[in-house]
Amino acid sequence: MKVLIKLGGALLDDAAARKRLAFEIAAVHADGLELILVHGGGKQMTRFLAGLGIESQFVNGLRVTSPEVLDAVVKVLAGSVNKQLVAELTAAGVRAAGLSGLDGLITEAEQLDPALGFVGKPVRTNAGLLHLLAGHGYLPVVACVAGDRAGQIFNVNADQMASACAAAFEADLLLFLTDVPGVRGADGQICPDLTIAQCQELVRSGVASGGMQAKLEAATQALARGVKAMIIAPGAMPDVIHRALAGERIGTRLMHAEAVRG
Repeated sequence: MKVLIKLGGALLDDAAARKRLAFEIAAVHADGLELILVHGGGKQMTRFLAGLGIESQFVNGLRVTSPEVLDAVVKVLAGSVNKQLVAELTAAGVRAAGLSGLDGLITEAEQLDPALGFVGKPVRTNAGLLHLLAGHGYLPVVACVAGDRAGQIFNVNADQMASACAAAFEADLLLFLTDVPGVRGADGQICPDLTIAQCQELVRSGVASGGMQAKLEAATQALARGVKAMIIAPGAMPDVIHRALAGERIGTRLMHAEAVRG
């Protein structure tokens, strides 16, 4: 079974949570899964930039990325956040390999909008390096930094990065671990199941906005490109990864309409 887990930066900002998740990941990895991790680090980025006297600016949830901010993105996301996670996984007994979308040009990106600076959108993902590592027992840990063939580096939304990598990796499951319990419907209750059409309606109606809108849009892209199922689950829940893989009904499961009917 092929699984891609996306870890939100808020989960990785707490040392105890990072350690717990590392051991949970190690436990499921030992079961023989071909596993990929993609992580963000927005909270850490904002704190680092504030220390430099740089105010973070956002447009539609995306961080405006000047050359100075891009330098910080590489240092924080592909540097400290990535290596802290790799270190915790190593301590848990996993052969983790810290990467970014730049390595082996795993993810190619192009500029999303000149007004956002060096913010990129994934346009092509080469899963060859991911298959090579995962197929030999390593755990790729991918920071959401990508580039193009001219050598330009881009800051990429972690949800979009996870979606692109999951589709190229032909993942059976895409698991988003977040700081929310799932996707809420118009009635405020957690939706146990959603189809692509239902996700699109939540976005169109404004029920899902901001960060959740970005997650749903990335998730529907992954499903449309062949990922079989996707779960948005609370990363703070103990043993959340094993429970999700075992089929326990936690968070919100996004599936193709025919799978939901079945």
